[in-house]
Amino acid sequence: MVTTCPRPVPPGTRQDGDALPWTRNDGLVAVGAGVVDLVGFTLASQSDHGDVPVAGCLLAVVAALPLLARRRAPVLALTAVLLLNTGLNLTMPTLTHFGAAAVVTLYTVVRLRNAAVAAALSVAAVVALVNPASWPRPSTVDLLGNTAAAAIVVVAATVVNHWQRDIEANRRLLADRAVAAERRRIARELHDIVAHHITTMQLMAGGARANLARDPEVAREALVQLEGSGRMALREMRQLLDVLRAGDEAEDEPTAPQPGIADLERIIAESCRAGLPTTLDVDGRERPLPPSVGLTVFRIVQESLTNARKYAGEARAHVRLSYEPDGVALEITDDGTGAGTGLMGAGAAPGSGYGLVGMRERAALHGGTLEAGPLDETGFRVAARLPLAADEAALR
Repeated sequence: MVTTCPRPVPPGTRQDGDALPWTRNDGLVAVGAGVVDLVGFTLASQSDHGDVPVAGCLLAVVAALPLLARRRAPVLALTAVLLLNTGLNLTMPTLTHFGAAAVVTLYTVVRLRNAAVAAALSVAAVVALVNPASWPRPSTVDLLGNTAAAAIVVVAATVVNHWQRDIEANRRLLADRAVAAERRRIARELHDIVAHHITTMQLMAGGARANLARDPEVAREALVQLEGSGRMALREMRQLLDVLRAGDEAEDEPTAPQPGIADLERIIAESCRAGLPTTLDVDGRERPLPPSVGLTVFRIVQESLTNARKYAGEARAHVRLSYEPDGVALEITDDGTGAGTGLMGAGAAPGSGYGLVGMRERAALHGGTLEAGPLDETGFRVAARLPLAADEAALR
């Protein structure tokens, strides 16, 4: 085990509670709508009748309770609100009809259901919330007022739907671009690895051919073919890289292979110097890994620690590398309690971060998997496993 910083504090145990069937936001919306409708009913009753009935106040508040289920069952929630408001109007007719609870539930129906359902329930809301004292011939003012209110709600919900669809389309486009950019970067790095070894092979084959003490014709012919194959492979790789780099900014060719497993201690030390105490554990029998696998391990650790420094706040990080018989496993955790959500940053849902996209692309390149998500109480975890082929696993 290599330790460069104090060991991180282990995350606490999970304490699961019974989940409510509604969210906190749903509760706040229901309370807000109930308060608004209660105030409106109180003012209207005082103005129209000179008193405020307690039963009417209770019914106005109860009419907002279906908002707790508006996301799970928007049609039932709106139906319940309309029935309760109809009962309120029959009990104490007032000039206030299209209340906050009706507005919120109708808005939710338009957002979550198809156009036919939304249109039918909008018409039902307009009719159900007309002052019952005017039936069977409701006044034009009541109908126009309710129609205008319903139309405003429907238009607002439709505009928000279009806006969110545009946001989602842009998000998918940016994610696709991030994937393409990461694949180009991976291709460049793999090219640098392969080119380094092929160049070495070419130089060694050429030197062996030029300095043979004896000249067996068969060996000479084999070395000539080896040199020619290496030169051809290098030329084809460069042609491939030229295609992948089309439109990219010019960059200097690296003069050394890309980093790998041997560089983990260096990046752990850099993380500590940057203010994130980090430890590294290595389990299993260490053995050489293919350069591309070592590079993937290094990049996953690098990206995870970078995000932890950005978003985890006052935290500690822990990196565990495990050598398995048929692969290598990697786990990076932090115990951050900052404004973000740990390694992936503030508000990022699993799979939404572009850094996570890049890490998953790298793992998938080797037929591996990568999981990322928040820990039970505080912190974040990134875990990857990269399988090795039989000949790669046998490297010593």
